[in-house]
Amino acid sequence: MTHKEGRRGRKPKPAIKQRDIRGSKYVEAVVDLLAPLRSHRDCPNRRLHYDELVAYLLLYFFTPALDSMRGIQQMSDLKGIKKKLGLRRFSLGAFSEATHVFDPSLLEGIVEQLVGRLEELPDREELSALELAPALVDGTLLHALPRMTWALWLRDNDRAGKMHLEYDLLKGAPVRATLTEGNGDERKELREALSGGKLYVLDRGYADYSLMKDMLCAGSSFLVRVRENAAYEVLEERDVSGEAAEAGVERDVVAKLGCKARGELHGRRVRLLQVHVEDESARSGLKRQYRRKRVSSKKTFRTDKTDCRMLLATDLEDLDAELVCRLYRYRWQVELFFRWFKKVLEADRVLCESRNGMTIVMYCALIASILLRLWTGMKPTKRLFEMTSHYLSGWATEEELIAAIEKHRKAEERKRKQTLGGAGKTN
Repeated sequence: MTHKEGRRGRKPKPAIKQRDIRGSKYVEAVVDLLAPLRSHRDCPNRRLHYDELVAYLLLYFFTPALDSMRGIQQMSDLKGIKKKLGLRRFSLGAFSEATHVFDPSLLEGIVEQLVGRLEELPDREELSALELAPALVDGTLLHALPRMTWALWLRDNDRAGKMHLEYDLLKGAPVRATLTEGNGDERKELREALSGGKLYVLDRGYADYSLMKDMLCAGSSFLVRVRENAAYEVLEERDVSGEAAEAGVERDVVAKLGCKARGELHGRRVRLLQVHVEDESARSGLKRQYRRKRVSSKKTFRTDKTDCRMLLATDLEDLDAELVCRLYRYRWQVELFFRWFKKVLEADRVLCESRNGMTIVMYCALIASILLRLWTGMKPTKRLFEMTSHYLSGWATEEELIAAIEKHRKAEERKRKQTLGGAGKTN
């Protein structure tokens, strides 16, 4: 046995083949939107233009066989890529240089145009009557390497980026995102991005009275979970209807929130709902499950037990209490999107180490999610994503894809009916 044959170590990955590449139809669908990027930071010796970089990243997200920057570069050697999409071969150095010099903000317009093509989800009809567009806002950590010095988080060897996302509830799609270090202030990022005509649905991390006041000044409204021991002065006690009681509402009041020392909202009328959330496992006779109490804004710990009372604050006094509860329950949709973003698309893999490069990759992942939403007409899931990839690769017929979409639609409809039927039983 020769030395080479007996050498230990990781086996080389198989070469990327043309049949492994998926998602070309998605790229073809956005060629017109990517075209204006060609002239950005152009120079005679550039081997990888901005539109080509975005196209390669979109192919990466729809091709499970690709899991690294080297895999993307190897894909560029395939003749079929150049013949079908007109994409040229590039080097690793060209990829690294491109992720440093191209402006990620140019991709915001593409995200906005794609979201404009989306129709509202059919299971959100009950929310369509709202005068304001419900916007879910939250942040999530993205994986980073210890040598990425800009991605400050906990300690020297604990690095992370943080994606701050705004999610359109009616369309079921992301509409805006920014990337900061892991210690980035979520409330600051939201304050800088406030706009009018929206209903911001937020968790307890955004319970800042000055931020809530800024939302009102911007022409928007808020629905925020505040601390249970928040100080307030009751102005009006409202009756709780039977439907609201079934949704878990125990108390409905109009009050002055805060104190004179913190007078941002003290002079304004704020509606407060006290909502009881039952522990599903306790109700079914199982052992109650506890989670570690959240003690840090850096998301190192989560909330404690699930059987609790929540205090929801909103400036909307005319909405039915049960609808307010339902809106806050929908806040979990942004958490489901984070799971899709990191576990299915695997968009938190480190393809680039610079903040600029990670932001470009983040926007391309959002574009990929919206394209799948446009293609299927519903929120993307892992199974639906797999079937769509099989169709794009030629392994599944159009009839099989349509059957899978219809099956998923019926499953979502059953889940929605179960959710509405047990509105006061789960968080």
